[in-house]
Amino acid sequence: MGYLKRLLDGAAVEWMPLGQVVKVLRGKRLTKSELTEDGAYPVFHGGLDPLGYYGEANRPANSVMVINVGASAGTVGFSSVDFWSSDGCFTLAHAEAVNSKFLYHFLIGREHYIKGQVRVAGIPTLDAFVVENILTPIPCPDDPERSLAIQGEIVRILDSFTELTAELTAELTAELTARKKQYDHYRNRLLSFEDEEVEWKTLGDVTLKSYSGATPKAGSAKYYEGGTIPWLRTQEVVFSDIYEVSEKITPLALKETAAKWVPANCVIVAISGATAGRSGINKIPTTTNQHCCCLEIDPKQALYRYVFHWVSMNYDKIKGMGQGARGDLNSAIIKDFEIPIPFPHDPEKSLAEQARIVGILDKFNTLTTSLSEGLPREIALRQRQYEHYRNLLLGFHAGAAA
Repeated sequence: MGYLKRLLDGAAVEWMPLGQVVKVLRGKRLTKSELTEDGAYPVFHGGLDPLGYYGEANRPANSVMVINVGASAGTVGFSSVDFWSSDGCFTLAHAEAVNSKFLYHFLIGREHYIKGQVRVAGIPTLDAFVVENILTPIPCPDDPERSLAIQGEIVRILDSFTELTAELTAELTAELTARKKQYDHYRNRLLSFEDEEVEWKTLGDVTLKSYSGATPKAGSAKYYEGGTIPWLRTQEVVFSDIYEVSEKITPLALKETAAKWVPANCVIVAISGATAGRSGINKIPTTTNQHCCCLEIDPKQALYRYVFHWVSMNYDKIKGMGQGARGDLNSAIIKDFEIPIPFPHDPEKSLAEQARIVGILDKFNTLTTSLSEGLPREIALRQRQYEHYRNLLLGFHAGAAA
């Protein structure tokens, strides 16, 4: 706030309806036949993703857009290139006394309010007067040159936060991609054996017991309300350790349905539809839905984490064994899938070799998982940082209350 005070240096800030600052322009609709997939200019209608492309532009680069129709009504965007605005997209006209990027940052901070003004009966629609009546701060309105300088400095600061987020996201994404490739490389290398070094067994051969599950009747309060028993669903099986689940069921559900306890440290393979072939390890005792095949691995023959890495590496192959229109698997298919067991005639040496492989792969897996989880957290942190300074710089302190 001290910086903003020095920046303004006593200059007044006038809050004016946006419609008095710039014109809010409605675009012109194009027919589908007029759109192409690779034209010169993107066409915006009902969203910030181009509807298609067109050979002409009706709006210049560096323009603020506000979507006014459809599910994205009220969304604020900014185009750095010339484009065609359809009638599902308002555009703020350029004005000599105002920085378009300044208006963009300000309206992003008002996006929640704008979306709240969308008429939702039938097709969601935002009226132009809503945008035109938004009170907008204009610093030093009687001195356009000084006003633009102040606006420009605020834009510079806020742009630096968005650029930092983009750079950081790119760096972390590149690091994550590199680590995934590294993990895949070592996993393929470590789990490739000469035939004379291994014995090929089925997953069923190295399993003490397999478990399936059930889904208690949906909407039945007696099976879900106040539940304390973890109940795992296939969407939570994502090639990782599972320490918690989002749903709980009651002891009555365990008693009256086919749901059953699955001990910790089982290799769990999803067997249904889009999730088929994905694997994980439950680090807590849990129950599951009927779309999970849970394998309790015989510790005298194989390490459960060794089995997990093998099954995870063969995801595409296992998924490709699915049957029917949905590509479903079943427990028989999973248990018949083969796995190489090193040094089969020397159990102690075999488990030691498996432990060595697991130790290396777990380190790569941990690093990859950490990066995967850290990336959205870091992006969210930078977004909060941007919002904090945006609210400070564009609230103009006492002016925000007005």
